[in-house]
Amino acid sequence: MDRRHPSPQNGGVAFRIPERLATACRSTPDGPTWLVRLPDTLRDLEQRWSLRLGDSFEGCCAWVAPVTLASGASAVLKLGMPHMESAHEIEGLRFWGGDPTVRLLDADDDLGAMLLERCEPGTTLRALPEPEQDLVIAGLLRRLWRLPVAPHPFRPLSAMTEHWSEETLAQAERWSDPGLVREGLRLFKELPNSAPACVLLATDLHAGNVLRAHM
Repeated sequence: MDRRHPSPQNGGVAFRIPERLATACRSTPDGPTWLVRLPDTLRDLEQRWSLRLGDSFEGCCAWVAPVTLASGASAVLKLGMPHMESAHEIEGLRFWGGDPTVRLLDADDDLGAMLLERCEPGTTLRALPEPEQDLVIAGLLRRLWRLPVAPHPFRPLSAMTEHWSEETLAQAERWSDPGLVREGLRLFKELPNSAPACVLLATDLHAGNVLRAHM
């Protein structure tokens, strides 16, 4: 069941914490503490950034909702649940600068809070046939793959594949095809070292995370 908490900035209208997000938080080391603090964090950001919060979108790794700015313009507020894969998300959005991502309007790095440009109409790429999805993703990759200038905060892909490999090895008793899994783990170790250049990746790029926006 979703949780609701009163929001003074919204005239007492409650904001919602989706159950999927609450469940995901309970499975990570820092998630439970982050979840307990989330209502107060949202109230703080409401007042500090002069926001009026809408109902949260469904999700399991971040609290995300449409907001109205003091100017009357629409935006999106996102607070990412602390986990390994979301590290450097804010820095990445700053690096891309709105091309081809949404623009980062404001951020609190310590809280992992992002005030984002809102995509309208916001329909996901999954609404298109899969062959068309592939063409869009391929075009986005060409624009995303840029070489960040050192010094920068971004970790190498090998750090992520090592983390995923450790998670997989810890669940070896659940493998239905050990040979296939071990071949995948071998490629995890080998492939990150084969790239001729280091470019910045969007590590959760798929059709469900690509939204349509009027240009």
